[in-house]
Amino acid sequence: MRKLIIKRLLHIIPLVIGMSFITFLMIRFSPGSPFTTLRMNPEISPATIAALEKSFGWNKPPIIQYLDWLKNICLLNFGISFTYHTPVLTLIKYRLKNTLCLALFSLSLSWILAIPLAVIAGYKENKFIDKVLSSIAYISISLPSFFVALLFVYFVSKTNVLPLGGTRSLFGANVTPYQHFADYLSHLLVPGLVLTFVNLGWIFRLMRNNFIDVYHSPYITTAWAKGLSTKKVLFRHAFKNAINPMLTILGLEIGSLLNGAALVEIICGWPGMGSLILHAVLSKDMYVVMGSLVISGVLLIIGNLIGDILLLLTDPRIKIS
Repeated sequence: MRKLIIKRLLHIIPLVIGMSFITFLMIRFSPGSPFTTLRMNPEISPATIAALEKSFGWNKPPIIQYLDWLKNICLLNFGISFTYHTPVLTLIKYRLKNTLCLALFSLSLSWILAIPLAVIAGYKENKFIDKVLSSIAYISISLPSFFVALLFVYFVSKTNVLPLGGTRSLFGANVTPYQHFADYLSHLLVPGLVLTFVNLGWIFRLMRNNFIDVYHSPYITTAWAKGLSTKKVLFRHAFKNAINPMLTILGLEIGSLLNGAALVEIICGWPGMGSLILHAVLSKDMYVVMGSLVISGVLLIIGNLIGDILLLLTDPRIKIS
C-alpha cells in the first residue's frame, strides 16, 4: 500500500505540469489581456499600464512567464491576482473552504440516501417500491443541475423557508459559535440539496444494478440454501460485494468536487470556487485560473487514491503488485 500511495502522489507532478501548461497557453494566447479594460479608460496613462504589465511579468516571453510561475508554485506562491490585487492563495483558501463544505455535504448526504434505497429497490426488484424509487432516480438523472438549481431558488425565494445567497446572516455581537454554525448550515442547505438530488439518481442506479447482479449470483443461492438469515445474506454477502465497484466511483467523485459544484454555486449565490473561476476566466486572471486548476488536479489524484485504498481494504481479493 505504501508503494501505491507514493506512486500516486508522484503522478501529481506531471499531471499538474501538463494541465497548467495547456491552460496557460489557452489563456495567454486568447484575445485581449487582463489590462484591456484599463486601456479603455482615458484617465489611465499608457505608462501606468506598462508599469502594471511589468510588475505582473506580462511583458516577458510566455515561456518565461510560465517557468516563473512554475518555480513559484514549488514555494507555494500562486502569484498575485490581476483583478483583486491580492495573493491567489488567499483568494482560493476562503472560496475552497466553502466549495469543499458544499461538496462534502452533498456527497455524504447523497450516498447515505442512495445506497440503502438502492439495496431496498434491488431486493424488491420489479415491485412497487422499486418502480417508485427508480422513477425518482430517472427524474434526477434527466434534469440538468442548473435547472434543478433554478427550481430550488424559485421555491426558496417564494417561500422564504431558507436563506438564499452568501454564507451567513447579519448578527449582533453576542452570537455563540453554535449559532454561527447553524446559520452557515442553513445557507448551505439550498445548494447542498440541489447537488444531493442531482447525484442521487446515478448513484442509486449503479448501486441497484450492482446489487441485482450480485443477488442473482450462485453463491447467494448457496447462502439461502444454508439457511442463513436475510440480514446475513443481504449485508454480509450481497451488499459487501455490490459496494466494491462503487468505491472506485466514490474516489472519482471526490476528485471532481470542484467541477461538479461550480454551476450550482453560481446560480444559488454560494461564494465558492465556481464564481471565482468564472470571473477569473472572463477577466483573463491567469494566475487564479491556474491556481484553481492545480488544486483540482491534486484533488483528482487524492480522490482516486482514496478510492483505491478503500477498495483494497474492503476486498481482500485485490492484490497490489
